[in-house]
Amino acid sequence: MKILGIESSCDETAAAVVEDGRKVLSNIIATSLEEHKLYGGVVPEIASRRHAESISGVVKEALEQADCTMADIDAIAVTYAPGLIGALLVGVNFAKGLALATDTPLVPVHHIRGHIASNYISSDIEPPFLCLIVSGGHSHIVAVNSYTDFEIIGKTRDDAAGEALDKAGRTMGLEYPGGVSIDKLSPQGNENAYKFPKPKVSDSPYDFSFSGLKTAVINTVHHAQQKGEDIDIADLAASFQKSVVDCLITNLEKVAVEKSFNKIVIAGGVSANSKLRAEAQALCKKHKWSLYLPELRYCGDNAAMIASQGYYEFVQGERADESLNAYATMPIDKNYKTI
Repeated sequence: MKILGIESSCDETAAAVVEDGRKVLSNIIATSLEEHKLYGGVVPEIASRRHAESISGVVKEALEQADCTMADIDAIAVTYAPGLIGALLVGVNFAKGLALATDTPLVPVHHIRGHIASNYISSDIEPPFLCLIVSGGHSHIVAVNSYTDFEIIGKTRDDAAGEALDKAGRTMGLEYPGGVSIDKLSPQGNENAYKFPKPKVSDSPYDFSFSGLKTAVINTVHHAQQKGEDIDIADLAASFQKSVVDCLITNLEKVAVEKSFNKIVIAGGVSANSKLRAEAQALCKKHKWSLYLPELRYCGDNAAMIASQGYYEFVQGERADESLNAYATMPIDKNYKTI
């Protein structure tokens, strides 16, 4: 069964063809990242315009690379939530038009479910398992009970880990995306040079809070500038990254131990972070747990992960019609049929 996936939730316009949820036949991405670097972050209007310009060509290239025509496609899977609303609407409306024109079933896919599915195309992992999802907009600990059944155990109460890293990187004067720049610079620094607070959420042992950490690094930079003091940016980057990863790993370990999970999965854009990957490996080695990490090429936004998750949603009977809409926010445990 071949699924055409379409992804346009942020600044990547992507299309892919995946067979039986696991075998990637094509994975095409057009990004407007370089343009957004000029502004230090994603500009929604620019992202939406670039999606509109690129999506037709990206889908065509994905089909050609997979040696397919629409007659070979069993269903079209499209990201409908969450994300930038204007960006999502480009992908959703293109997918609806294509589905209607070719009489192909349309499958709505939650973007974060797609990130989890990046592990299905990278390994032989099967549910149930515990997944830490870390991206620019999301930080969740989720029990994946089946391919389409998700239970949120912990989540951020404010900023996502990826957002905190990006904003800290911008404050340090590093190139956007700040999280990637921090990861590249950190090996040159002393991760114990700066001490940052370890935020806790009083009414939930599993939830995260990164707003205070972000504020702490911003204040560190601003105070030094006001006093005319020099800052070792490599030390600061390494110390901040260590603090963020410590928060993620501490809560992940707590959940896995207390709820008896022995299969651990990491997903989302920040799953490419070298510090997070190393600490996750050390954690799982310590407890003799199995660890699954997506290939680096599938960590960021892509359509192969959407097609993969779309396959499992399609098998479970998930369908959408021409009334499908896009949503800027949507809990991962909410199914399209229950909106």
